[in-house]
Amino acid sequence: MGWGTLITRRLKVFSLALFVYFDYKAVQKRVQWVSTVKKNAIWAKTHERNARRVLKLMIELEGLWVKMGQYLSTRADVLPEPYIEVLKQLQDSLPPRPLEEVCGTIEKELGKPMRQLFATFDVDPLATASIAQVHRATLEDGREVVVKVQHDGIKEIILEDLKNAKSLIEWIAWAEPQYDFNPMIDEWCKEAPKELDFNHEAENTRTVSKNLSRKTEGGSGGVSSDVDVLIPEIIQSTEKILILEYMDGIRLHDNDSLEEYGVDKKRLVEEITRAYAHQIYIDGFFNGDPHPGNFLVSKEPPHKPILLDFGLTKRISQSMKQALAKMFLSCAEGDQVALLSAFAEMGLKLRVDMPQQSMEIASIFFRQSTTATEAKENIKALNEQRERNAKALQEKMKLNKKEVKHFNPVDAFPGDAIIFMRVLNLLRGLSASLNVRIVYLDIMRPFAESTLLGSLTRGPSTNSEWIYDSPVNSEVESKLRSLLLEMGSDKILGLQVCAYKDGKVIIDTAAGTLGKYDPRPVQPDSLFPVFSVTKGITAGMVHWLVDQGKLKYEETVADIWPKFGTNKKELIKVHHLLNHTSGLHNALGDVVKTDPMSVCDWEEMLDQIAKSTPETEPGSSQIYHYLSFGWLCGGLIEHASGRKFQEILEEAIVHPLHIEGELYVGIPPGVESRLATLTVDMEEIQKLQGIKPGPDVPPELLSGIAQMAAGVPAMFNTLNVRRAIIPAANGHLSARALARYYAALAAGGAIPPPHSSNAKPLLGSHVHTPAFPTAATSKKKKKGSAKKSSGSSSSMEKVEYAQLRTSDADSEVSVAASGSTGGRLFSNSDSGIMDAFMGVGEYSGMIHPNGKFGLGFRRYGRSGAPPTGFGHSGMGGSNGFCDPEHGFAIAVTVNKMALGSVTRRVVRFVCEELGVPVPDEFSVSGEKGPDMVLNLAPPAE
Repeated sequence: MGWGTLITRRLKVFSLALFVYFDYKAVQKRVQWVSTVKKNAIWAKTHERNARRVLKLMIELEGLWVKMGQYLSTRADVLPEPYIEVLKQLQDSLPPRPLEEVCGTIEKELGKPMRQLFATFDVDPLATASIAQVHRATLEDGREVVVKVQHDGIKEIILEDLKNAKSLIEWIAWAEPQYDFNPMIDEWCKEAPKELDFNHEAENTRTVSKNLSRKTEGGSGGVSSDVDVLIPEIIQSTEKILILEYMDGIRLHDNDSLEEYGVDKKRLVEEITRAYAHQIYIDGFFNGDPHPGNFLVSKEPPHKPILLDFGLTKRISQSMKQALAKMFLSCAEGDQVALLSAFAEMGLKLRVDMPQQSMEIASIFFRQSTTATEAKENIKALNEQRERNAKALQEKMKLNKKEVKHFNPVDAFPGDAIIFMRVLNLLRGLSASLNVRIVYLDIMRPFAESTLLGSLTRGPSTNSEWIYDSPVNSEVESKLRSLLLEMGSDKILGLQVCAYKDGKVIIDTAAGTLGKYDPRPVQPDSLFPVFSVTKGITAGMVHWLVDQGKLKYEETVADIWPKFGTNKKELIKVHHLLNHTSGLHNALGDVVKTDPMSVCDWEEMLDQIAKSTPETEPGSSQIYHYLSFGWLCGGLIEHASGRKFQEILEEAIVHPLHIEGELYVGIPPGVESRLATLTVDMEEIQKLQGIKPGPDVPPELLSGIAQMAAGVPAMFNTLNVRRAIIPAANGHLSARALARYYAALAAGGAIPPPHSSNAKPLLGSHVHTPAFPTAATSKKKKKGSAKKSSGSSSSMEKVEYAQLRTSDADSEVSVAASGSTGGRLFSNSDSGIMDAFMGVGEYSGMIHPNGKFGLGFRRYGRSGAPPTGFGHSGMGGSNGFCDPEHGFAIAVTVNKMALGSVTRRVVRFVCEELGVPVPDEFSVSGEKGPDMVLNLAPPAE
């Protein structure tokens, strides 16, 4: 192809683009002054004339433009009807290439004359497409075949068209930033040239055919592989020739023939969708070009789909396959946490935290398809949603109308996901063009679930990665890992164990998976929701403020928090809050029952707790403050310090211990990909029905306890709850961060030496509050708009998050300093601070006699003997505690909520191996504390 031809093609493309663009702009202004009826008529005529202009040029240029037109003709769900009707003509054959050219290519590629290759060869092609045309023929052995012959010189044309398309897309993105299709064209530029090698297509066809005919193993999460489709057998191939089995079928756009043969069009599209779900989620190898021209329908009942043309076929990694499955299921469940995690896993990076809008946009791809007759309403609804999202983005980023047009909320879009979404769009267009309604969530869900559940059914005996590959710190750890393998995945879904002895790490083990639908391995830096374990963190913050001189244990709370001093709370002291003796054990119970999500409103909860009324006299009885503890201490912390709860958490605990990114009370945006997901061991939870707790557990906590336990994961897996500040129940942390905290407490606040340098990633290496990339990071944006967007994003981050958390710069400084040793959490270097934790010595008068709590911590030890340690457990089994006398600290985090049997067995094993006394809380028959009813032991183990 000469330079003159190349330039001419480019000029024609851009001339038409400009002509159509200015035509729409002119009409846009014109219709502002006419009635609705006239407006609709004007737009219809505008769409039709421009569609014909586009069609005329596409037919003239052929090549890539025909393929693009075929794609657009399937998008009846989003494009105006005139475009669909006009561009549909491209699904028919294009003008055929001369027979001499066709025969010349065949003889050159196969090295023999036509008469030696075929007994018969039809002169008229069955179809002529953008890259090749297809002829029916009969081989010498009598087999009926089709011969696909690549157009002469098409390779140069396609490559030039890709350049022109890329330039056109960049111009559109500049003129109308809300229509930025650069990621899609970039992926197309990478994948389209592969269609020009028919050997590649032949191998792809064989692979897909083999995959779809293979039987999938049954069992948990298994999906029947009986996908009822036909794929022609490959006979022979070269770079430009493909000979394959002939199958007699009906084209999808031949509606009369479909009706005549009685084809069930709904079942047809459902079966095609099943075939693609299998390719994507089971095989990880799928055809990226499912336009109507690539399907036939067999004429014989039951009229199976015939899949053709596997030139543009995409292979995705196991991790991408899982991420796409996770994205699908998160949309099905409305799970924003899982969606953001899936985005991170697949490499989709956002510049702004808008989870609700992200969910709405992602769900568009999986929504129920609409028929062609409903297309107008569908387009209207999508436009309205786009306008709402743009308005929300404008408010979020503090942008004006002009700036919001030039702000792209996506920083990076993975190519694999683009092809995946293109396939979903084409399938949607297919159902719209056949005028049928398909519920994609129902059809594709079993395949997506199989992808994730299939990775979880192997268990520790066959999955070499079940225990995360990290250095073994001691012989005890080696034995513990053997024990975990013995316990297996029946009781353990995901788990972390970290232990310190005499200030040194002796165990740092992670095992299992992050969730029921998340087969990624648990790593040392994974974040687990630990429920009431959080109370031990919150209590430590109160003790830190006492140490700083901001509080006194004997001080009346109302003197620090004036609004609190109402409704008979005037006599409640700080130590009453810490010791669960304030009488406010059921405070906010009714509020939370009426509106469970009210726990996410920090200020409202503080206001409600300040208005509450105690049920018992302060100090008269110790009854576990299962939820109110957090807001009571949280409000106390903020009023005593004059600062936000999160700021004190970071200054008192996170930064001194160098555990950035691994201990939160309310997660910041950007850490979702490291979150473990909760599930419930219902077999163990049912045992709760027969348990009779002591008087120190509120009866309200036991009301329908099994039902509550089953419902808790659903609530605490939601993004709103995970991000909320709930200091009694919403900690998200790693076991190694929690163990380091208790190792410091066991040493009276002395900070242990740095965590093992062999740990990957290093403890404290994460930025505590991840920042969203700004538009300035995108190389393709114009400098002016990028600068504006960057500034707006930065300022918004400060408004949204800096008031609650210290800056990223501070976190980075802390990480850099994490190699240092020494330092203290508390200035009090004697044993007094530990006496306060356990409520002994001079602090014994501040706790309830024979109570199981000290000041904020559950006291651990042997029955009838003074306490030897302290810590806190959480609903479902997570726990952290220390034994100062033996220089021992341990933390266990789990995501399969049960009665704590896994944690007890782990702690008991480690203590016995080290010669550390086993507290009753973790013994087989010892008395269990009131701090977590769900950790009460079953009758026997």
